[in-house]
Amino acid sequence: MKALFKPKPLTPVELVHHIRDLLKNPDVLEAKRQDKVHELTKLIHEVKIVLYGDDMSEPHEDACAKLTQEFFKEDILRLLIAHLPNLDPGSRQDITHVLANLQRQRVHGHYVASEYFEQHTDILDLLIPGYDDPETAISFGAILRDCIHHQVAAKYILESDHMKTFFSYQHDTNFDVASDAAATFKELLTRHKSTVAEYLDNNYDWFFTEYNKLMESSNYITRRNAVKKKKGKIVILEIVFDEIGKFDVKKLLGAMLLDRSNTAVMVRYVSSLENMRILMNLLRDSNKTIQLEAFHVFKLFPANQNKPQDIVNVLVANRSKLLRFLSEFTFEKADEEFEADKAQVINEIENLVPKCEKCESHVECDGLNC
Repeated sequence: MKALFKPKPLTPVELVHHIRDLLKNPDVLEAKRQDKVHELTKLIHEVKIVLYGDDMSEPHEDACAKLTQEFFKEDILRLLIAHLPNLDPGSRQDITHVLANLQRQRVHGHYVASEYFEQHTDILDLLIPGYDDPETAISFGAILRDCIHHQVAAKYILESDHMKTFFSYQHDTNFDVASDAAATFKELLTRHKSTVAEYLDNNYDWFFTEYNKLMESSNYITRRNAVKKKKGKIVILEIVFDEIGKFDVKKLLGAMLLDRSNTAVMVRYVSSLENMRILMNLLRDSNKTIQLEAFHVFKLFPANQNKPQDIVNVLVANRSKLLRFLSEFTFEKADEEFEADKAQVINEIENLVPKCEKCESHVECDGLNC
């Protein structure tokens, strides 16, 4: 008999309106009103069923579309962000899953979330400070990375002062904050190639000044995250990357410099003696992984066919040390690509000839009989 009186499920629009009314009620913020928080948790679960389906049914396109349109129309994202710190970890995780799905929803061929961000970029200003609290950093970071999938959101962050805060977050002593911020930083600098290329070109000096600080950081996790290139999952970051989807970890610096969109930036980078000095120091690191990751950036300097003279002179001055290091440099899973790269670097360094400052010719001379 109870089944006969089972309440009728809320429609997608009704679900959104119930969440809106609940979140606008200040009682949700009061610990004594746990019944309101419980109700919100229940509503979010129902939204998940609409978007993902359950054991009884698959999600329906029309229901998902109506839910998505009403969700962004009613500015529910803003309300959820404001209340996120007051919810338990399980509820925060459910909300991140819901928001991830909603941002991927296309209605009539358009991403509703992208259109929303065009009018509400200030939402991103609310998300980024979420890194200030280690308890919420991962939740806010996950939501933020989903936002960055939309070019309008990524462009807004790149062109704002928030980029400076991301460098600070990566120096944070809290593992969750530093590593999650690094994951978001990577997403910002690799997701939309044309936008990133324009940003790096316009902000080259200050950006790489700050990036070099990451490279030289005494924080092992930060340094490795800054220069990682090879495919595969880094063990020390496995917990965080499992949380955010086990994305393919590549060395961020290498990914930027080797992308065709950033050719001009790469040329500027490998023409800097200071940049090469940092990489050469990292080659001497006691950790084999850091050495390997540094090598994949350092190799670009000898390979540059238009090397500035100060770089040539330093490579020549350190030739014997570099060749000795490279001849012994290997690792357990060295592959043909690595061996080929190393051979090329050795060949380039062996054939370098310093430029005589007196006669300005690229020949071996003592400056007296040239």
